Amino acid sequence: MASKVKTICEEKIVPVIEKMGFEVVDIEYTKKADGMNLTFFIDNDKGIEINDCENVSKIIDPILDEVDPTEGQPYILNVSSPGIDRPLKTNRDFERNLGKEISITLFSKQDGCKNFDGILRSYNENQVTIEILTNKKSKKLVEGQKLSFEKSKIAHIVPIIKF
Repeated sequence: MASKVKTICEEKIVPVIEKMGFEVVDIEYTKKADGMNLTFFIDNDKGIEINDCENVSKIIDPILDEVDPTEGQPYILNVSSPGIDRPLKTNRDFERNLGKEISITLFSKQDGCKNFDGILRSYNENQVTIEILTNKKSKKLVEGQKLSFEKSKIAHIVPIIKF
């Protein structure tokens, strides 16, 4: 059901949000302690403020009532910023992080490790290439070495945030 809800929202709701000047980074339909939650994660070049989330929510709520992606099942609507440390998912996310430090967690080990920190050097539809930063977990890897990962083997990929 979650994929059906997401598909309907991508077709009927995302274009409305995009016309408002926002990018929809992700849509989640998940069960939480307070029941089912339908969450739209939005972003734009200026960043997201609470008023942006409120405005988007007010616009899409009546459209969701009409489209009824959950087939009458109750849910809580959330509109949120994905945060500065959000996982890289879209081509825009990867483009924005080219040349920046990222952290990759794999489903299974590659070169003796599951976790890698490096500078994002390139990406395409199927793979991500980083330049390794200091890696104390594997003697096989050296700083400056380029390493590529198949996207299908990446469990989690996020920017490294330094303050």
